[in-house]
Amino acid sequence: MSNVGKSFICAGLCRIFRQDGYISAPFKSQNMALNSYITSDGLEIGRAQAMQAEAAGIEPSVLMNPILLKPTTDHGSQVIVNGKVLGNMRAAEYFRRKKELVPTVMTAYEKLAEQADIIVIEGAGSPAEMNLKTDDIVNLGLAELIDAPVLLVGDIDRGGVFAQLIGTVSLLESHEQQRIKGLIVNKFRGDRSLFQDGIKILEEKSCKPVLGVVPYVDCDIDDEDSLSDRLSPKEADIIDIAVIRLPKISNYTDFTPLSRYNGVSVRYVGKTVDLGNPDIIIIPGSKSTISDMKWLRDSKFESLIKQKASAGVPVFGICGGYQMLGKTISDPENTECGGTIHGLELLDMHTVFCRKKIQQQSSGIITAEPHYFSNLKGKSVSGYEIHMGQTESRELPLIKFSDGRCDGAYKECIFGTYLHGIFDNTDISEAVISELFNRRGLNFSETINYKEYKEKQYNQLADALRHNIDMDKIYDIIGIK
Repeated sequence: MSNVGKSFICAGLCRIFRQDGYISAPFKSQNMALNSYITSDGLEIGRAQAMQAEAAGIEPSVLMNPILLKPTTDHGSQVIVNGKVLGNMRAAEYFRRKKELVPTVMTAYEKLAEQADIIVIEGAGSPAEMNLKTDDIVNLGLAELIDAPVLLVGDIDRGGVFAQLIGTVSLLESHEQQRIKGLIVNKFRGDRSLFQDGIKILEEKSCKPVLGVVPYVDCDIDDEDSLSDRLSPKEADIIDIAVIRLPKISNYTDFTPLSRYNGVSVRYVGKTVDLGNPDIIIIPGSKSTISDMKWLRDSKFESLIKQKASAGVPVFGICGGYQMLGKTISDPENTECGGTIHGLELLDMHTVFCRKKIQQQSSGIITAEPHYFSNLKGKSVSGYEIHMGQTESRELPLIKFSDGRCDGAYKECIFGTYLHGIFDNTDISEAVISELFNRRGLNFSETINYKEYKEKQYNQLADALRHNIDMDKIYDIIGIK
């Protein structure tokens, strides 16, 4: 099912194969996520595949995720094929056309196979969704197309792992069952010796070997699932960062680097009663900016954010959150939901959506000279842009890109930018955290090398898999001795 840890297991295997001297690459034929990434050639893929490529030590490529679905409503998604927008489709329309995309999937897979020794393929959701198995191109349907062996992962932490694994196997056709070569029990807590009977039951009733029981690994790796533990309620720490949990929140991993400093909490807040007294409020990206702006207004977050801003609490918007800081947001071409809505009116700017989607990696220099976060001026910054809107601002720009373009805006304690990944830049995140500590009258001297930190986390994940999965059997399954 969703959130059993497939993305992490795939990332860990990619890192193990890299450590063992193989060129490995991740692949997910069809991903549904609001967390995405822009490759160096300006193509959009799921964030999980970018993370897995990083674990494998290779550059992310659109070949790793040829189809990306970004939900825009409860019934439809923006369909991205080979990194570019194909269009918005309702679910029924996409399922009617899905079979047409099989050649796209196969071409991407075959090109990737020319570059890698081992491809680690991630499925989506459950392979036993009986009503969706027709023309399946992401789970067992794909495995049959490319003749791939399959490992089935279950989540014991939520309970029901026997129903998950045994039930899934029993619902499959006999030829599909034969393709499953082993089971992995993930997120185990406690004394593993007490689960020996559980392993025996799983093997007897599924007729499949249990290749590993993986503990709940305490490693800090980006995920993209809407069920992520990062979005769960948290207690405020010394420095409290409140991220508004929009209904259509996207790229929430933008703020993960801020949570890695001692004494700092990053809380995703979905109710006004939970906002409290944060040191900074962040409005994140959104896949449906106009509807999320309406939600801010209806939920009373709008008035509360403006109240906090008038009291001097800094407000930082990224992408859709940046657009919401302005006076108006218009969608004349119906790229999202159409119409015009007033924004928070904290910055003097107007945004108009158009059908052309900006998607590129960008780098530049912070040019701002605000009284708040004045320590940002002159710092180098890089990240990526993914947006449909064009914003006209009368405020001073926040960033000047290397190609001469200006991005973002600021005024007093209000800041906005289109740049995703801005806090991945260590100098930027440390400057922001340092300023927040200083304004509390506290000293801040912590330094984190973000690249080294992530490498350590991938290695930690790989170590956990090595100690708890039978890698000899894994290599035997894929035909490498």
